[in-house]
Amino acid sequence: MIKLFADQLVFGWLGLDTTSQIGEALNFFIYDSIKIIFLLAVMIFFIALLRSFFPPEKTKAVLSKYKQSTAHLMAALLGVVTPFCSCSSVPIFIGFVESGIPLGVTFSFLITSPIVNEVALVMLYTIFGWKIGSLYLISGIAVGIIGGLIIDKLNLEKYVEEYVYQIKKTKTQLKKSTWQERINFAKNEVKTIVNRVWKYVLLGVGLGAIIHGYAPAAVLAKYAGDNNPLAVIAAVIIGIPLYSNAVGTIPIVEALLAKGVALGTALSFMMATTALSLPAMIILRKVIKPKLIAIFITVVGLSIIGVGYLFNFIINFI
Repeated sequence: MIKLFADQLVFGWLGLDTTSQIGEALNFFIYDSIKIIFLLAVMIFFIALLRSFFPPEKTKAVLSKYKQSTAHLMAALLGVVTPFCSCSSVPIFIGFVESGIPLGVTFSFLITSPIVNEVALVMLYTIFGWKIGSLYLISGIAVGIIGGLIIDKLNLEKYVEEYVYQIKKTKTQLKKSTWQERINFAKNEVKTIVNRVWKYVLLGVGLGAIIHGYAPAAVLAKYAGDNNPLAVIAAVIIGIPLYSNAVGTIPIVEALLAKGVALGTALSFMMATTALSLPAMIILRKVIKPKLIAIFITVVGLSIIGVGYLFNFIINFI
């Protein structure tokens, strides 16, 4: 429905060419802005409704029954089955944080969700075979778990914006409340949080729209070719500013492989583009402070670089 509206507005009422860069960019901006803000509102509403029965203390008590590694694994697996790009994962991340779920566990979800999803996996299995597809799946989950565990160990909760914890500390268990009171509570939460972040959503998606469809295969082939020992690092650095989902980057990976780029290098570019997109970081800035964003990019970036070199090494043995 949202896609049809965006198409009709841009290519119908405004009359822009479907193949023009400005048409594609505007269509992308309208579609993703509405989609992400709608998703943000829906997720906050239902999480707030749930929080009216289960305050943060109870949520933490449930999670405490699991070992730390198990909680991170569960969050990473949830990321696998949620087909979101990095910007679309942010609203769920916000809901997790304000619900009292440990910060590192929420990051395990945030990292894994854009890197791995079932549609991308089917395409990877079909194009590259089950060995490569399975290795990518395992690597994506591992990056999410490792990244989340490291962030847990660093105790970075102080770098979450204070208003998130103020929401979390409010009395959310409404005793003997009617359903209407709980619904009103959830509506107020939606209004409060969306009012805080919608500008960042538009800024992030707007940047993504400008660079949407940009596939720097030639640049990557030049700086991340087989003969460059720093190829994986170059691929990650080039991939971070871009914005796409895992499915959208697979054709780029095919083009890179055709130009002689090593598999691990191409897949590390894919991971960096999906997990560390600049638009997603802009949206996250409204929730977490710059130092935590920098740590997040560093931890995940280094993990992806390690995966890239590992792929390049083991590809000769499979």
